[in-house]
Amino acid sequence: MNKYNFLYIAIHSYNMRTTIQIDVEMKKMLDELKIHPRESYSSVVKRLIQLKIDEEPLSKETIKKIEDALEDIKKKRVYSTEEVRRILGIK
Repeated sequence: MNKYNFLYIAIHSYNMRTTIQIDVEMKKMLDELKIHPRESYSSVVKRLIQLKIDEEPLSKETIKKIEDALEDIKKKRVYSTEEVRRILGIK
């Protein structure tokens, strides 16, 4: 361990390498996220990034519908399960 309480990790990408500096606690978290003990940190970081990237972002229309629904909830324009059953004639 170095005196600054940081760990250097080499990241490999397309045969190019770089080094990043992370603190020891971050390394422990990355270690816990490994699928297997020999998985590289590069692989762990790549997996985390891929989880964050939304390949199908919401359309403006969908966002508007969600906002309208939230507004309905705020203004108590909602039905309970019992009310929906009664309206639809479901017992």
